[in-house]
Amino acid sequence: MTETNGRILVTGAGGFIGRRMLALLRAQGHVTIGLDRLPAEAGMADKWIVADLTAGTPVQLPSDIGAIIHLAGKAHALSEVAQDEAEYFRINLDGTRQVLEAARRAGVRGFVFFSTIKAAADWPGGDMSLPADESWDAEPDTPYGSSKRAAEKLVLEGGYVPHPVVLRPCLVYGPTPKGNLAKMIDAVARGRFPPLPEVNNRRSMVHLDDVILAAILAMASPAAAGQRYIVADNEPFSTRQLFEWICAAVGRPVPRWSVPPAVLRLLGLAGDTVGRLRGRRFIFDSAALAKLIGSAWYSSARLQRELGWRPAHTLRESLPEICAAAKKSEGGR
Repeated sequence: MTETNGRILVTGAGGFIGRRMLALLRAQGHVTIGLDRLPAEAGMADKWIVADLTAGTPVQLPSDIGAIIHLAGKAHALSEVAQDEAEYFRINLDGTRQVLEAARRAGVRGFVFFSTIKAAADWPGGDMSLPADESWDAEPDTPYGSSKRAAEKLVLEGGYVPHPVVLRPCLVYGPTPKGNLAKMIDAVARGRFPPLPEVNNRRSMVHLDDVILAAILAMASPAAAGQRYIVADNEPFSTRQLFEWICAAVGRPVPRWSVPPAVLRLLGLAGDTVGRLRGRRFIFDSAALAKLIGSAWYSSARLQRELGWRPAHTLRESLPEICAAAKKSEGGR
């Protein structure tokens, strides 16, 4: 697919990534169609389709769509103690099938599916000397990851469109008041986040605009057809580094002390007990601790090599903008 004649449809267009995706596509001169369960705000897209992809009703698309960027789905609900596997598959797999069938009926050529790094199991071994890449593809161990992996298989092997592509982004950051990074920023700004020890873990993220650029390149590049790519920026960081960067961005001094790892583990176990008793995860438990001090380091070298993608942002450089957006949102409540 060397060009994207026709309009570009974005599903999940009302979400954090979808809104920005539409704006950047329009800035590049593309004619856009948004698809979402809710009506559009004024000026979001050139055309808007209101549809529930899980309702069982076939979606009808215009015949002049050149490509679809499929963002709609159920994200990883970290607050759930027991995740509803059927719900994940109903939304992430069956919803994707609905869009693919509509794409085939409408003669759409390109389909870029936003999956997740969690479509493969976490890279084993704790602290890593090298980042994981596409060669690591162990079966996922969560209902969320399994549903996304099943949808990937449908996209790449179902024969619905000539140019299917799967993207596996790491955690996406940007100016939004939602998500775990926003919660961490708020807690640090209020002096309620524990000073974590330096355990030399390595974690990866990717900026909103960079992951959108990856999708646009994948949509247009012939080399991307039938491929799966990890999307991550080039600067891994430890959680302690992230804590110190946030302190600097919100104007708080970095504490000279840190909570010992043993104390964090005890707090995590206590949070597990609270979560079981109330049937909903506590704000801090063993799973949250694993995310804080564990490693999740990924390489996007293949995407850079094959499609010429280059991340233009790093989390450290972006934090002042993200913190300012979070403060503005808090002030508007």
